[in-house]
Amino acid sequence: MTTFTPTTSEEVLSTVAWAVAEESPLEILGHGSKRGIGRPLQTEHTLDLSRLSGVTLYEPAELVLSAKSGTSLADIEKLLAENGQQLAFEPMDYGPLLGGEPGKGTIGGVLAANLSGPRRLKAGAARDHILGINVVSGRGEAFKSGGRVVKNVTGYDMSKLMANSWGTLAVLTDVTFKVLPAAETEVTLAIRGLLDDAAAAAMAMALGSSAEVSSAAHLPERIAARVAGGSLGNDAATLLRVEGFGPSVAYRIAALKTLLGKAGPLEEIAGEASRLIWRDVRDCRPFADNSEKPVWRVSMTPGEGHQMVLTLRMQAAVSAFYDWQGGLVWLRMEEGDPEAALLRGLLRKHGGGHATLVRAAPSHRAALPVFEPQPPALAALSERLKQEFDPKNILNPGRMA
Repeated sequence: MTTFTPTTSEEVLSTVAWAVAEESPLEILGHGSKRGIGRPLQTEHTLDLSRLSGVTLYEPAELVLSAKSGTSLADIEKLLAENGQQLAFEPMDYGPLLGGEPGKGTIGGVLAANLSGPRRLKAGAARDHILGINVVSGRGEAFKSGGRVVKNVTGYDMSKLMANSWGTLAVLTDVTFKVLPAAETEVTLAIRGLLDDAAAAAMAMALGSSAEVSSAAHLPERIAARVAGGSLGNDAATLLRVEGFGPSVAYRIAALKTLLGKAGPLEEIAGEASRLIWRDVRDCRPFADNSEKPVWRVSMTPGEGHQMVLTLRMQAAVSAFYDWQGGLVWLRMEEGDPEAALLRGLLRKHGGGHATLVRAAPSHRAALPVFEPQPPALAALSERLKQEFDPKNILNPGRMA
């Protein structure tokens, strides 16, 4: 096996061009923090982008940052924090869940996996903040899309096309993201002891209010003890995050207390303690246990999540917690994994959605569709895109399908 470690976009281009000429597939890596997601690859060569790093443009006043794709996300977040700014969509760190070190993700991987976090309810995902890209396609051709300003018109928005492509269409060499000011104050209101159905109702009520809740999650009994070093204790915790200027946050928290006063015992968690809780929810820390117990990431209608889990528990031993007001359900299978068809069948019965297997043994990932199978028309479109960008199937072959 050969590992290529380019330091410039020109070296990336020459490596991909060589692979195309030789018809020799490449595994595309940043730091490998998400290497365990998707079907296992069987490639002789690896294109390692970890040395293609460095921030190339940062203009805090213009709210824009450009970096080479192998730049550490941790370094970028540190730079932004020093300037009172952030990636508002708070991209998840898959490292701990997949048995790796935290902080090893790259900015290119953020877009390739279309990462997001608990603030997705308000801020969206990576695709909603990307401004421009430079890439090398599977044809061995370099091109760029977008630019360094928010109002940029350059025809087709190829930048968003790269989101969630997992390195199967092109190799990202440079990316430009919109950044935003970080909130001055953050307070989480925790409602304690609710069952899943009552928590779903409370989150819906909070999101429907004028309190401008930026994140809503529910950690059932015993799951709550697995975040923030156990500071929440064992009782179930329904979490509502409010962010902004201090007086505004205080007013909105008071309004939520009035609205939800009868739901259950209320607890305020502020500052760094609140941020630590949401980081652990973001990174699926309750299931980051260094085991190979299968973990599924399920996106579905918020009000149906707890009902789907209840039905699933009649047929399988499963642990679960909820983010995005219940629209994101994290599942850990405690005694093996039921057939993917069972889980996806339940999704269809509960309003539809997507189930992605994010952690399992390689043999398990090789035996079933890891990503949600696409409807025929969408699958045909995806195949045409693959043919346009990577006709010889050079880049991450077989990872997604």
